Amino acid sequence: MTVDEPTAPAARTGTGAPPHSEVDWTKIHREVRGLQVRIAKATQEGRWGKVKALQHLLTRSYSGKMLAVKRVTENRGKNTPGVDGAIWRTPVAKSRGVASLRRHGYQPMPLRRVYIPKSNGKKRPLGIPTMKDRAMQALWKLALEPVAETTADPNSYGFRPERSTADAIGQCFNLWARSNAVEWILEGDIRGCFDNISHEWLLKNVPMDREILRKWLKAGFIDENTFYATEDGTPQGGIISPVLANMTLDGLEATLHARFGKRCRAQPWYRVHVVRYADDFIVTGATKEILETEVRPVVEQFMATRGLELSEEKTRITHIEEGFDFLGQNVRRYNGKLLIKPSKKNVKTFLGKVRGVVKANKTAHQRSLILLLNPIIRGWAQYHRHVVASKTFAAVDHWIWRTLWYWSKRRHPDKSAQWVMEKYFRTRRSRTWVFGTRMRLPDGSTRWVDLYLAAELPIRRHPKIRRDANPFDPTWDAYFAQRRHSRVETSRTARAEDRVATFRHEPKA
Repeated sequence: MTVDEPTAPAARTGTGAPPHSEVDWTKIHREVRGLQVRIAKATQEGRWGKVKALQHLLTRSYSGKMLAVKRVTENRGKNTPGVDGAIWRTPVAKSRGVASLRRHGYQPMPLRRVYIPKSNGKKRPLGIPTMKDRAMQALWKLALEPVAETTADPNSYGFRPERSTADAIGQCFNLWARSNAVEWILEGDIRGCFDNISHEWLLKNVPMDREILRKWLKAGFIDENTFYATEDGTPQGGIISPVLANMTLDGLEATLHARFGKRCRAQPWYRVHVVRYADDFIVTGATKEILETEVRPVVEQFMATRGLELSEEKTRITHIEEGFDFLGQNVRRYNGKLLIKPSKKNVKTFLGKVRGVVKANKTAHQRSLILLLNPIIRGWAQYHRHVVASKTFAAVDHWIWRTLWYWSKRRHPDKSAQWVMEKYFRTRRSRTWVFGTRMRLPDGSTRWVDLYLAAELPIRRHPKIRRDANPFDPTWDAYFAQRRHSRVETSRTARAEDRVATFRHEPKA
């Protein structure tokens, strides 16, 4: 059961602050952005005293607090309470939340432990902070992220602004598309990364208020009404946790470069490169022996200083001709040609999800089932549209068609196949067996609602982000503006294509 603040007139917030509806968000974003740029510049210059002073200024600013509350009250978890059961829905609650974000006297509450299923059948523990603790973390993330971005590894792509899995896969393409590329890969898997990060290392190396960080790390969690202390790790579910995890793993690329960089130039067969997305990473090497006897010990030593270790079961060395799975894609060279495709495991998981939705809606209206399936199919296809996925898309469409054909026949066991086909499927231009139905609009006209077909999505190469691009460095502003403009145009085109593919209008009969 959740608890909310009592409602009150919007103009009477009790804090002297204007209602959220009257806030000049453009000005607030500009003020926070200005401080973040200054923090990034001070970090580049190694002026850590000024970094600390600017962080102090940002975390105590009205603009920073407003953005932090906006973040936690508008994201997907805005209606998920912590152990106190409170959520901030009303303008009054939000304004009081802004006023409550003070360092003096702050004491975080334990996290609420929940479990979510993993792809391997196990469950992943998540820690849900209270709204106030989430807002405090969001506030400090605003001050810590410019430092993290400035000091981050160039080829780290997970949980970072302006970077995505498509950029990580793009770097894989850059590494192995060349004819003289190295052929061996160390697939790294860290055992319980978030749960085992050393608190001592974080407190010594993360440039933020150590007292606040210590309180977060030692807050503990409540599971089935029992309190458990936390001695290691940063909770999955905390807003600032991905930044802390990234900063923990940053330096791996520089460590390997310092160890093997000169040897790569003098002895090109070494060629050690790193691609990392959060706690998933790969390291390249010219031979299996180099990765086993030289590279892996360096990686293990780097992890050990941070309280981490590699998983013996999941960490392995693979040849590029055998291929490896990374971020839902399979990277493999076929007779000297590199092809990156959706991995079989990813496709199997996706089709299982589709079958689960169809099975759970045996008696649903056809239109409702289509509207449930379309976002799932569209999202999966959009994720894989940057790789060699055309044949996979066609195969996926076929398997979904089979599932829907069985769904249709089951509803009418006494009808012929021809009758079932005419009721649930139609011909659209040159494509037959399109799963669709008519929807009547208020004006009396009708439109076809069709199932989204992954094969109709055009394949488009993703322009990989430049390795040194920093969103908090003004010298990169024009570059990011161009990327955002290109992304908006692509998104607008995709939305138009989606609407045409899903809704087919017909004139009033």
